[in-house]
Amino acid sequence: MKTALLALTAALTLPATALLAADHSVLAPGAKLEKLAGDFKFTEGPTCDAEGNVFFTDQPNDRILKWSIEGKLSTFMQPAGRANGMCFDAKGNMIACADEKCELWSISPDGQTKTVLVKDYDGKLLCGPNDVWVHPNGGLYFTDPFYKRPWWKHDKMPQDGQHVYFRSADGKTLTRVATDLKQPNGIVGAPDGKTLFVADIGARKTYRYGIQPDGTLANKTLLCELGSDGMTLDAEGNLYLTGRGVSVFDKTGKKIEQIDVPMEDGWTANVCFGGKDKQTLFITASKSLYAIQMRVKGANQAK
Repeated sequence: MKTALLALTAALTLPATALLAADHSVLAPGAKLEKLAGDFKFTEGPTCDAEGNVFFTDQPNDRILKWSIEGKLSTFMQPAGRANGMCFDAKGNMIACADEKCELWSISPDGQTKTVLVKDYDGKLLCGPNDVWVHPNGGLYFTDPFYKRPWWKHDKMPQDGQHVYFRSADGKTLTRVATDLKQPNGIVGAPDGKTLFVADIGARKTYRYGIQPDGTLANKTLLCELGSDGMTLDAEGNLYLTGRGVSVFDKTGKKIEQIDVPMEDGWTANVCFGGKDKQTLFITASKSLYAIQMRVKGANQAK
């Protein structure tokens, strides 16, 4: 993981401009960052189920963990295909970027059954599915950057580039929908299914796209000059980017909040909303899991 972590750190640099104060913070009044659990090797991929339980991965230890709405930690699945980014579909299945064999999985709600949804493109192994978002119609968008893993037998990129893919809801087609990015990583979409956000961590930029009826992307627009590992949206349309803590940007691309993470967990890999009210921000940062109470709810969980 060290090689990948160093590459990510070098690729993501905070803007030099001063942080502009928001009209009102996205944080709950008096909210403070709380460390929920630690002693992991490298945490990633947090996602929230319908009840508010949060699932995240400890990728080097090949396991998916669960932080329940009662505040209890348990192992949901191990081994877990070296899962990275994850997202739930409407049926309660967990869609996971299974990094071990560069596949995309669907994991049943009880964690007992896994189905391989994507295993290659054009007959060749994928670079390494990293993050995934489920469209309201059931289609899947995922990023496929290349970070050499110690558990792989290959050391060269199997595809001709690092791209963004769309798997149709019926599973019949897998299409490249963004091929001009340097190293796409974090991905998330708006709950109405009309907008997709993709972080090009290699170019230190995050873009907004319009989602077309056939699943393709159009109207690529630069949102901000900052890349990201994982990302999430809140109900007000603010985008949360990760790397050095959590940086929050409004719809116009203005930075409105910075949530710092302790130096011992210097790399913030991913983030999601969860908890009973879907109003707690959960943060996976290196060896730890953190949480902070928010004023706003998560976009894809808002009621």
